[in-house]
Amino acid sequence: MKPSERRKARRLATQAIYQWQMTRDNVADIAQQFALEQDTKGVDLDYFRDLLFGVSVHATELDAVYSPYLSRPLAELDVVDKAVLRLATYELTRREDVPYRVVINEAIELAKAFAAEESHKFVNGVLDKVIKQLKK
Repeated sequence: MKPSERRKARRLATQAIYQWQMTRDNVADIAQQFALEQDTKGVDLDYFRDLLFGVSVHATELDAVYSPYLSRPLAELDVVDKAVLRLATYELTRREDVPYRVVINEAIELAKAFAAEESHKFVNGVLDKVIKQLKK
């Protein structure tokens, strides 16, 4: 598996997670929609599905991992930031095959691509604290 295939899977998963957060549509329907309507060439679709379904199933647990390090209440967190943090926290806690440095780097890139201008710094700061807690 090429890193670029996982990178593309993360990009699609971030968008799909965002859609799920906004609409609360059925995750299987969102996954199917993305598979049909998005350019999935070079995308690790199994990884995409793992991220999307994993985040949707474990969202409350994931929020509990990173929310203590937020500078504002979880309810006030930007929806894109939440999607990126949930995805990264899922990888950090459930995908031991992915090095934490890769997870943080990818999350920063996702925040730069999809979130507000300074969000990547916020995401980096939160995930750094999550990593320190997980390593204890």
